[in-house]
Amino acid sequence: MFCKIVSRDLEAKIIFEDEISLAFLDVRPLFPGHVLLIPKAHYPTLTDLPAELIGPFFLNAQMLARKVQEVMKAEGTFVAMNNVVSQSVPHLHVHIVPRKRSDGLRGFFWPRRPYQEGEMLALHEVLSSN
Repeated sequence: MFCKIVSRDLEAKIIFEDEISLAFLDVRPLFPGHVLLIPKAHYPTLTDLPAELIGPFFLNAQMLARKVQEVMKAEGTFVAMNNVVSQSVPHLHVHIVPRKRSDGLRGFFWPRRPYQEGEMLALHEVLSSN
């Protein structure tokens, strides 16, 4: 679907475009002003995005977060992406959502829990090893 937006075979309300990316209004927004930023080339997830595009792509995400916050008179933004799990469209996309303290969202959208005894240390050792 997002590749069709890039090729203009599918209509979208585009708010930003440069040589590597495209941003448009989400058709099912969390709140008005919810923007999706995608790379123009098809990369399914963040881990597929070439290293040379990471900086420019996330500079665009930063610029759009600032713009959405200013234009929507929001107190902040929620900037997020999914990789495979909960990814409704298999094309890398960043959600940029205007936020206000009284908007009804509470933290993350999933349950959180503390680590069990020794679990954090074990994970730290595994994840920090080469």
